[in-house]
Amino acid sequence: MAAEYVKYVDVTKCDGCRACMVACKNWNDLPAEPQDFLGTMQSHANVSADTWNVLTFVEHENSKGGLDYLFRHSSCYHCSDAACEKVCPENAISYTEFGTVVIDQDTCVGCGYCVQNCPFDVISLKEYKDKNGKEYRKAHKCTMCTDRLEEGLQPACVTTCHTGAMEFGGKDAMIEKAEERVKEIKDRYPNAMVYNPEGVGGTHTIYVLAERPSVYGMPENPKVPTSAVLWKDYAQPIGKMMIGATTMAVVGAFISNKLFNKEGNGTHEDGGESDE
Repeated sequence: MAAEYVKYVDVTKCDGCRACMVACKNWNDLPAEPQDFLGTMQSHANVSADTWNVLTFVEHENSKGGLDYLFRHSSCYHCSDAACEKVCPENAISYTEFGTVVIDQDTCVGCGYCVQNCPFDVISLKEYKDKNGKEYRKAHKCTMCTDRLEEGLQPACVTTCHTGAMEFGGKDAMIEKAEERVKEIKDRYPNAMVYNPEGVGGTHTIYVLAERPSVYGMPENPKVPTSAVLWKDYAQPIGKMMIGATTMAVVGAFISNKLFNKEGNGTHEDGGESDE
């Protein structure tokens, strides 16, 4: 088994050039996604099915009363204990040997449970039409360029970062580097910290932050939903043993709909209709 790897992001070195966004689009052959002007330097409000990483910009008044422009490369965190993997009723989401979390497009049925349960809101559904005009959906997100990793290459976003704000390497080495970097910048950024949340088992995209996570629009203490843990780690294995995989699939579809729909009323968080 290959060693686990981590993408290291030092936001204090980012100059907001967006080269990582362009590299991601180019390598993954993602289409352009025209956006309305947001009134800030930020080009996209959030990641989407066609934009897998976004440079966020935040104007923040620091502890000394000065104004800081905070940049952050935002993409999938690739959790070690991923909620999306737990709630997928089709087992379309899995971990790779590198520690990345990927979606099998051939297996995904577009149910949206992964979208609803991701604590970081980095998964989106994209609508397609088959040759008969029937609409269907697939979930998409950053893959950490797993196809490049398999060929001994680094993620496209990392290779294009000209300021050294992103690096890619062995998990332990990158975490140690992040911890050392925080010590170096504490005088300038008293609230500096390493963002590698334990509630999701740690992540394979770790950050050196200059301020608290919430300042960057990141959850302070993200966790895997209890319903997802109960389903994946207890109900599903026991059910398969008791009644067989085929029947469990039918029961599972019903249970997962009740457990994983956050709204509990047949709608998604963004107000759109669900599959039900």
